Amino acid sequence: MAPRRSRAKSLKRRIASRPERRTIVIFCEGEASEPDYINALKRLPDVRANTAISIEIAAENGVPSALVRRAIERNRDDEVDECWCVFDVEWPKNHPNLRQAVQAAKEHGIRLAISNPCFELWLILHFHDQTAFMSTDEAERRSRQLDGRSGKRIAADQYMQRRHAASQRAALLAERHAQNQSMFPKDNPSSTVGDLLKAIEP
Repeated sequence: MAPRRSRAKSLKRRIASRPERRTIVIFCEGEASEPDYINALKRLPDVRANTAISIEIAAENGVPSALVRRAIERNRDDEVDECWCVFDVEWPKNHPNLRQAVQAAKEHGIRLAISNPCFELWLILHFHDQTAFMSTDEAERRSRQLDGRSGKRIAADQYMQRRHAASQRAALLAERHAQNQSMFPKDNPSSTVGDLLKAIEP
């Protein structure tokens, strides 16, 4: 004889509880390649399911210090989990007040994804290692040669399958600069965009 059920089976349907998505606001200096790339990240299924990303573009001639100030203001919003600033160092002439911008970000909990000399260096790392010093013009020219684009806008989906390789190459650059004691902003070439990827991917 089969054992009698000791308790009645609940007729209530179990409701699956879905964790709330994290909210990240990303402030960009550029209005083309950086937002194109971040929007491609937003379309990744795991990112879309777990993270709500908002992109805010700097006004014309935006500089890192201005981005950080805007991020500090936005970070006061209780609905925002993290604020990031994505900006370049630029060579041969660096952006003004870079060190002050980095220090202010650190003091107010703003995360930074900095590319030296520029975001195009991060794009180059998707294709191959880049250990030699580069100017901004050189990085932009090389990046266009690698992906075949003619202007600022990028077909970012082609980068997604290569993003982890880019992160690994950037990490090796950081190790090399640490060994050589090449401190920011003299750590050319370098990029910490991989840190942003770690933050938004589950």
